[in-house]
Amino acid sequence: MGIRIYEKEQIFQIDTPNTTYLMGVTRGKYLGHMYYGPRIGDANGSYLLRTAAGPAADHAFQKDKLGFMEGFAFEYPAWGVGDYRDPALRVRDAGGHQVCEPVYEGYTLLNGKPVLPDMPATFAGNTPEGAAQTLVITLRDPLLGLKLLLRYSVFGDSDAVIRSVTAVNEGSEPLYLEKILSASIDMDNDHFQLISLHGCWGRERRIESRPVSHGKHIVSSLRGETSHQMQPFMALASNGTSQKDGDVYAMHFVYSGNFIAEAEMDFQDSVRLSLGIHPDSFEWVLAPGEQFETPETVLVYSAHGLGEMTRTFHSLYRNHLMRGKYVHRKRPILVNNWEATYFDFDDDKLMAIAREARRLGIEMLVMDDGWFGKRNNDECALGDWQVNEEKLRGGLKSLVDRVNAEGLKFGIWFEPEMVSPDSDLYRAHPDWAVQVPGRPISMARFQYVLDLTRREVEEYVYEQVASVLRSANIEYVKWDMNRPLADLGSFGLDAGHMGEFSHRYVLALYRLQERLIREFPDLLLENCSGGGGRFDPGMLYYSPHIWTSDDMDPVERLLIQEGTALLYPLSAMGSHVCVVPNHTVGRVTPFDTRARVALTGAFGYQLDITRLSDEDKQKVIFYNQEYHRYNDLLREGTYYRIASYRENNMYDCWQVVSEDKSECLVTYVQVRYQPFWNPRRLKLEGLDPDARYRLEGTDQIYSGGLLMHAGYLQNMIFGDYGSAMLHFVKE
Repeated sequence: MGIRIYEKEQIFQIDTPNTTYLMGVTRGKYLGHMYYGPRIGDANGSYLLRTAAGPAADHAFQKDKLGFMEGFAFEYPAWGVGDYRDPALRVRDAGGHQVCEPVYEGYTLLNGKPVLPDMPATFAGNTPEGAAQTLVITLRDPLLGLKLLLRYSVFGDSDAVIRSVTAVNEGSEPLYLEKILSASIDMDNDHFQLISLHGCWGRERRIESRPVSHGKHIVSSLRGETSHQMQPFMALASNGTSQKDGDVYAMHFVYSGNFIAEAEMDFQDSVRLSLGIHPDSFEWVLAPGEQFETPETVLVYSAHGLGEMTRTFHSLYRNHLMRGKYVHRKRPILVNNWEATYFDFDDDKLMAIAREARRLGIEMLVMDDGWFGKRNNDECALGDWQVNEEKLRGGLKSLVDRVNAEGLKFGIWFEPEMVSPDSDLYRAHPDWAVQVPGRPISMARFQYVLDLTRREVEEYVYEQVASVLRSANIEYVKWDMNRPLADLGSFGLDAGHMGEFSHRYVLALYRLQERLIREFPDLLLENCSGGGGRFDPGMLYYSPHIWTSDDMDPVERLLIQEGTALLYPLSAMGSHVCVVPNHTVGRVTPFDTRARVALTGAFGYQLDITRLSDEDKQKVIFYNQEYHRYNDLLREGTYYRIASYRENNMYDCWQVVSEDKSECLVTYVQVRYQPFWNPRRLKLEGLDPDARYRLEGTDQIYSGGLLMHAGYLQNMIFGDYGSAMLHFVKE
């Protein structure tokens, strides 16, 4: 890892362990993208800028500047001077003009990784200071008085390049940022396939691939959250890319609000890949002397297919984004009462669940929605975070103490960003809801959104949550958010700053969660948004795992968890064993398969354990023991996708290998049974080819090379929805 600058040629080379990123300056002012790919040596290749030098070239440029601008591979393109592709930057000046031409001024090379104020960001962690470097390139538009700082950070143990931008108004008039993305990269088309993750409630993060054609391909959210529908991610993969082979260029956004990812191919078959805050419903007033920071975008290049891309993201997030004591530690096995009771519970019912949980080896009881105000259904009381003592006789502390006395930890559900029209809070402060004056507020889930952009509302929300946590020994919070934003308006912003609302809302959310984990550093925080509607790297900075989906059916989860694991560590996925018939799809599946799929992530149960059969209770005991046997491996190991039910419509398989290659765990799920079918050939990965591995529970021994190249033969399991877990241990 290292950053080299060729002063004379004005070329910047950013090296990670396996990749190189090149930029250069042409005509003394335009910063251009040169190369991103496998690591190379001395890369002083000015010709990659595709610009000629000398009097003839100067004459041609003056005669046809627009011809140059619309074909040049800009590193950070701006709007208004002849580049007609979608820009990364669009600025309006005080006179209403939308013309910006940032030119190169200089650079700074820093050891370490700067923080981003009030936003989630990658960090160097406990690695030596020299293991992280940051290049800051300064661009300037002198007529606007606008300075841009383009940041590029790398870590010695990662192939990711982290990009972000700071805009500074050094002029005497306000500037209006209409669009300011975090990263953009121009490259030649290589028969690219565009890969994205789409979905909806209950079907989050499904992998989709389609050819890149001329024009614009957009993945975005304008819901005020990352959304169930789209993930803030886009990748370009060369034709024929698989898990093991092919070139992949990926971007992932460390942000939890509106975003846009775009791939645009122009008439010259040049492709511009970009990612950042969505420009719709966005305008930021940059007063003289003020600056604006964009969130970070993670860039990953893989020369060895999607699998290598995945493992780069996993390692980066585990070591340089996720924080807190639970990142590299087992999370307690929990039982959540929601699908066991919904709103119909009291302290007696919860204590019955707690006592049974202790007998079965479960370690935490989480009390979900319905414990506060007059919350007996989902039409009221959000915002009234006072304990309902008709349900919890004796109060919250009494219940928590009783649960603790049983040997269990206690967790609780909140939806702090929301307010019910039928609530004491809304009746007292109707102006605290997000709204446009004079317009009826659009309702969703019988609730409105609190205006966190107002500091008094932000402070109220924090104190309501914190006061509950201070009142009892609560060790876990599930922070939910069950509806998107609409009717964007605030009584706290004037007309000139209303375009800042969406971004200010996200910044307030970040402040709330940062404050929470600082006051309660041992708290296990799980973010949630009606399932997986806010599953993004920004949230991962505050909580070590996120609720993956409200759909816990294991067959549906195969698709959801495959897409999620494309980018996120397995430990980031909240994953529970559900009841059957499943409450979302009605499917009946074996307990073994439900448990094996759930074991992959942060493990728990969402069913009434007091009503299980004796046989299923024995299985709960068994799989809790399996969790303790395998969680260190699943949490810290290296993930490989072996087969995809999404692709073959028959079975699914994934593998996790320990860092020292001494063991691996393979999970196989057979969705459909076929009679008279040969065993499945599972070609494992990541093993020591010269080592010998024993399949635990048998006397079968295989070489690592044999398992990887010839494969393991998995016999068909009679019936649909069968599964197996295979633990190979080095002899």
